[in-house]
Amino acid sequence: MKTAPDPAATAALERYREQRVTAIHRLDLIARGATLNYEDGTPVDMASEKRRLEEMVADRDRRIAALERDLGLT
Repeated sequence: MKTAPDPAATAALERYREQRVTAIHRLDLIARGATLNYEDGTPVDMASEKRRLEEMVADRDRRIAALERDLGLT
């Protein structure tokens, strides 16, 4: 008998996938030359932001892979 997947794990998987897509989209914008400013007008260090987003994508990839294994999706 096959049991239903854990709803919390399924929700987490979807959330991580969405966060990964958002980070990749932001990395694409940075690659195209986008810049950000804080609310006070100070420019964001885009090299640091790029590094942070790349680390986020790698983290989400690891989390997604682990959850997919746990849920039997791979």
